[in-house]
Amino acid sequence: MKFKRQLKAELDINLAPLIDVVFLLLIFFMVTTTFTKESRLTIDLPESTGLAAEEERPEQIEIIISAQGDYAVNGRALVNKERTTLKAALAELSGGDSTLPLIITADAMTPHQAVVTAMDVAGQLSFVHLSITTQQAAAL
Repeated sequence: MKFKRQLKAELDINLAPLIDVVFLLLIFFMVTTTFTKESRLTIDLPESTGLAAEEERPEQIEIIISAQGDYAVNGRALVNKERTTLKAALAELSGGDSTLPLIITADAMTPHQAVVTAMDVAGQLSFVHLSITTQQAAAL
């Protein structure tokens, strides 16, 4: 017996529906994505063509303020929280040199008044290089 062979028809894959689904998914993800908008101050810093700044001196004064508002200058705790005690300690350590870098390190729960007092005393002693330490926020 002789059987007829059937011709195999070529199968075509129609990609048009697949492309439509991909575009719909793309639009869906674009619409549902939340973009984080960080609020930052935008400033334009002035430019300078002068000479490079001189090297930083390793000498510095650090005021550490605890969560209770207690002061320590260069790791040595002060006897009280008084403005005059802090001023005397800074004057003694600086030796009258107000160009030394002054760093204020305060606990996150420190009363705001303690930090302002430290900044005020630094201003009264004419410190010109004042900085406040922070830590980088943890990524969410």
